[in-house]
Amino acid sequence: MSIPPVLSVRKLSKRFTLHHQGGTVLNVLDGVDMDVHAGEIAALTGPSGAGKSSLLKAIYGTYRVNGGSIIVNHDGFETDIATAEPRVIAALRSNTIGYVSQFLRVIPRVSALDIVAEPAIEMGMARDAALERARTLLAALRIPDHLLSLSPLTFSGGEQQRVNIARAVAAPRPLLLFDEPTASLDPVNRATVLGMIGELREAGTAVLGIFHDPADRKTLATRDISITPARKLTDA
Repeated sequence: MSIPPVLSVRKLSKRFTLHHQGGTVLNVLDGVDMDVHAGEIAALTGPSGAGKSSLLKAIYGTYRVNGGSIIVNHDGFETDIATAEPRVIAALRSNTIGYVSQFLRVIPRVSALDIVAEPAIEMGMARDAALERARTLLAALRIPDHLLSLSPLTFSGGEQQRVNIARAVAAPRPLLLFDEPTASLDPVNRATVLGMIGELREAGTAVLGIFHDPADRKTLATRDISITPARKLTDA
C-alpha cells in the first residue's frame, strides 16, 4: 500500500471581493492541485502575483477558501483545512503544520530565547531542554548571546528572520511551510538556513516553500510546483 501524501490539495480556489472598488472580485487561486510527501521539499514557482503566498496562507488556515480541499494527513488521521473549525486548525498548528513567513510576530517583553523555545515546550519537551535547544539554534544562526534575553522587536530584519526560522526548526512539525525564508539574510546565514531546511527533509518533514532565488531552489528543492495565475478580475 502506498503512503499517502502529508498534504493533498484539490481544485482549490480563492477569491477576494474588493468592496471599496465596486465589488470587483479578485480571483487569486483557481483549481490548484498538488501533493507533498514526507521527506521532500516542493518549491512553488510562478510569476509574481500568481498566488503563491496566498496558497501557503490557505494551507495554514489563515485564509478561508472558496472551493476545493486541503487534506492534511498526520498519524493516520485526515483533516480538511478548507472546512475545519478554528479550534481544529489551532490544534493542527500546534502539532502538525508550521509556517515561516517573512515577518516574525513578536510579543513585547518576551525574549528571543523564549520565543524559539515555546513551540517545543508546547509539544511536550521539558523547559530546560527546550531552552537549551533554542540557545543552540540561535547560536548556529549567529544571534549574539547578549540579544537572547531581549525582545526581537528591537532586532534587525535579518535577525528577526533568523529567530523565526529557529522557532520553526526547534519543534519541527510533519509539514512546514516557508515563505521566502532567506529573503533578508546575508550569504553566510543563508547557507546555514538552507542547511537546516535540508536537514528537516532528511528527517522526513514535508516542506512546501517559496524560494525566489534560483540558487536556493537548486540547492534545496526535490521538485517544483508551478502555480498558474488565475484570471484576476471579474464583476461581482
